[in-house]
Amino acid sequence: MKTRLLAALVGLAVLLPSIIWGGSLAVQIIVAFALVVCFDEYARMAFPEAPMRALVWLLLTGGSLYGTAVYGPAAAVGPAAAMVVFATFLLMMLRPPEGDLERAVAGVGRYLLGVGWIAGFFAFIPHLRELEFGLTWLFVLLVIPWSGDTGGYFAGRFLGKAKLYELVSPKKTWAGVYGGWAGSIVGLLVVRAVVPEALTVVDCLVLGVGLGSAGVCGDLCESMVKRAFKVKDSGWIMPGHGGLLDRVDSVLFVAPPLFVYLALIKGAVG
Repeated sequence: MKTRLLAALVGLAVLLPSIIWGGSLAVQIIVAFALVVCFDEYARMAFPEAPMRALVWLLLTGGSLYGTAVYGPAAAVGPAAAMVVFATFLLMMLRPPEGDLERAVAGVGRYLLGVGWIAGFFAFIPHLRELEFGLTWLFVLLVIPWSGDTGGYFAGRFLGKAKLYELVSPKKTWAGVYGGWAGSIVGLLVVRAVVPEALTVVDCLVLGVGLGSAGVCGDLCESMVKRAFKVKDSGWIMPGHGGLLDRVDSVLFVAPPLFVYLALIKGAVG
């Protein structure tokens, strides 16, 4: 527990000042670094027989898709995604590993899962920073899963009995989900107290429950991936916490629906 707490405090000591005072450029640098680390962790999980070769392909395809989504015109994202699929099919199908067609098809799926999940979801974060109240939206992005995790932990520990999805995550309970919603709502109300012009009470309730649920789904999906690949943690970069993917799985699942909510409900996207 002490190691986990120390690692979390060190991470926050670096992350929060950079986000607050570093502006959009700092966010872009942080996300780019996280992207590379998460691709490395995913390559080692999904392609243990040749992780470096997989990492190179993930960086080429995922980096291209991420760069187009963040820096290119919106109309170019669809064609870029199509080219990633096209190139990955060619890579695996024209030269199947050891002539094994079944492995080739599975390899296509594993590559595209990594690119879509990591590059596609990370790309929303720099866009959130560019919006009006962009700094607030970044804190909302972090507060929803992190305060939800805290509320879910205590509710699950002291009240949890009914399992949520035991096949994937044996320790998660429905009480933990409800406690997570409460934690996310409380965290959002704190953000609203600081920036009342950005969030309404209704926003806090809707986002706390809706995106709190998205965060739970992100955690479950990453647990499913790890179980499928037979690994306990995605990596080792954060002592006591495992890999970076283990820490940002919920954040990644919150980012896209948060951006959509801001675009459709708040009118924050021009």
